[in-house]
Amino acid sequence: MITLAEIEAALDNNEFFLEYLPTIRLSDNRCVGAEALIRWQRNDKVVPPLEFIPLIEGSVLSGMITYWVIDKVAEELAEWLNKHDNVHVGINVPPELWGRGGVFYTLKKSALNSNASKVIFELSERGIPDRMGVQTILENISGAKMALDDMQLGEANILALAQLNVDYIKIDKSVIDLILQDDWATSLQKKQLANCGYDSNHAYIAEGVETKKQAQVVAKAGIQFAQGWYFSRSLKVDEFLAYFAQKSP
Repeated sequence: MITLAEIEAALDNNEFFLEYLPTIRLSDNRCVGAEALIRWQRNDKVVPPLEFIPLIEGSVLSGMITYWVIDKVAEELAEWLNKHDNVHVGINVPPELWGRGGVFYTLKKSALNSNASKVIFELSERGIPDRMGVQTILENISGAKMALDDMQLGEANILALAQLNVDYIKIDKSVIDLILQDDWATSLQKKQLANCGYDSNHAYIAEGVETKKQAQVVAKAGIQFAQGWYFSRSLKVDEFLAYFAQKSP
């Protein structure tokens, strides 16, 4: 079993690296950004994030690793962000770090600060305590944008979250998976997905798009962006930059 001490040692020994999952604009299938995803090269094995990220939640390592990710994104993509308009990079922020100054301080001190408006901080819906808490966060976000991650399509969720002044809402992969089920054409989720397309206050990103049918359905529903292996797997920085060069606007 992995321990916190092993994770901290991995951080000290530079065993972590980033991959970037491209974000695709569905209107023209062009790449307009990416989400930064942390990976752990442990000996000859890459440890999946689900094997260590849940272990650090609520610990000091949660902040240390998040700040490392911000610095690493700055090191790898600051020049790319400088060169291109209308692109973005998403960075996941654990719920326990919101409302604290470390995330914004790290951004401000990094090479990303001059392009803060191209940074999207992604916060899981479960990390939203209430609407007032989110608005407080947004007032102190230092120019960066915000996305609500892992969004389900329950009517209560949509009605509540649609009122928030966030830039992006990411539709959870579990919702996109339903598109492949036989009863999709008559499902409530299909109607709810279509309602997202009518929301002019936010941009939506469909997560986990893995088939042509899923891509077609979310595009037809009016969802603006998508991520998933139908378009590309997550890529190391040089691979991502090459992919962007082929798929850029």
